[in-house]
Amino acid sequence: MNMSYSPEIERLLAAPAPDCVELMRHGSKSFFAASRLLPARYRDAAVSLYAFCRVADDEVDGSGASPDTLAQLHARLDSIYAGTPYEVAADQAFARVVHRYRLPRRIPLALLEGFQWDAQGRRYHTFRELLDYCARVAGTVGAMMALVMEVRDERALARACELGVAMQLTNIARDVGEDARMGRVYLPLDWLREEGLDPDAWLLDPRFCPPIARLVERLLGEADALYRRAEEGLWNLPRGCRPAILAARHIYADIGVEIRRARLDSVNQRAVVSGRRKLARVVQSLPCALAAPRRPRGHQPLDAIRFLVDAARSAIGDLPPRNVSEKAAWMVNLLVTVAERERSAQPWHPPGQHQSDQR
Repeated sequence: MNMSYSPEIERLLAAPAPDCVELMRHGSKSFFAASRLLPARYRDAAVSLYAFCRVADDEVDGSGASPDTLAQLHARLDSIYAGTPYEVAADQAFARVVHRYRLPRRIPLALLEGFQWDAQGRRYHTFRELLDYCARVAGTVGAMMALVMEVRDERALARACELGVAMQLTNIARDVGEDARMGRVYLPLDWLREEGLDPDAWLLDPRFCPPIARLVERLLGEADALYRRAEEGLWNLPRGCRPAILAARHIYADIGVEIRRARLDSVNQRAVVSGRRKLARVVQSLPCALAAPRRPRGHQPLDAIRFLVDAARSAIGDLPPRNVSEKAAWMVNLLVTVAERERSAQPWHPPGQHQSDQR
C-alpha cells in the first residue's frame, strides 16, 4: 500500500514490535492454536490485535468494571490513533496494526462500547439485542482481522463479522453457569420467560434444568447457522489465511459439540476442547488453501453488524487489487461508476420524450 504517515507514526512503525504471543497463548488457547497457521505477516498483526482486545477486556473485568478504567481505555485508544501509544506492550503493538492497516476508529470504539455494556451489567431482552452486544465484543474482532488480511469484498467482511458473533454466542452458551455465579445473564430474557423462568429468581439460585438445556441448545443452533454461512467468506481471503480461519471456526464450533456431549449442562461444568482435537482440526483445515472457491449464496448481513461493514468499507479504498480477478472486478466497478455519473449529469426528460422534442 502506498501510504504516507506523520513523523510520529513513521517512528512507531519503524520500531521493533513488542512480543504479545504469551497473551494469546494463555488468553485464548483456541485462537492461539489456529493463529499458528497464519502466514507471518498476518500472524504478527493478528497477535497484536488480539493482545489489545485481551488486555482491555481483562482490565475491565479486573477493575470491577470501574468507570475510571473505561475512561482510561478511551484515553489509551486516543493515544493509539494519535500515534503516541502508552508504554504498554499491547498498546504499542496495536498502534502498529491500526496505522499500518488504517483500521477505522469506529471499530475499536464499538469494542469498548461492548465492554461498557458489560460494566453496566446490561441484560438483553431479545435475541436481536444480544446480537447487538455480540457484534461489539466479537464482530469487531472479525472486522479488524478481515482488514488485516486485506479483505476487499463486502460480503466477506460481513461473513468475518458474523463469524465473530457466532464465536461469542458459543462463549455465552459455554459460560451460562460461570456468568450466573457472577450475577450476569446473557441469555435473552424473553427466551427465559418463554421457558417459564424468572431471570432474577434463577440468578439467585442458578441450577441446571431442562428449560436451561433447551435455551443452551437454541443458542448453539443460532451459532451453528452463522458458522456455516461464515465459511462462504473464506474464499475471499488470501490462500495462506484460509486454513487458520477455518480451523478457528471448527475449534470454536467444537465447544458446542462438547456442550452437547455434556447434555447441555453448562451450569455445572465448562466445556473444553482437547488439545488433540484442536490439532486434528488444524490438520483438517490445511487442504482448504487449495480448494476451489465456492459461490456465495447472497446472505444479507445481520442487521447487528451492518455498521461494522460500513466502517470497514471506508478502509478498503486504500487497498490496491491483489490479483487478476480483483483487477478485473475493480475495472468493471470503475466503468459502472463512470457510466452512472455520466447518466446523472444528463438533464432529465419525461419517459418517451427525446431531447429533440424539447427544442
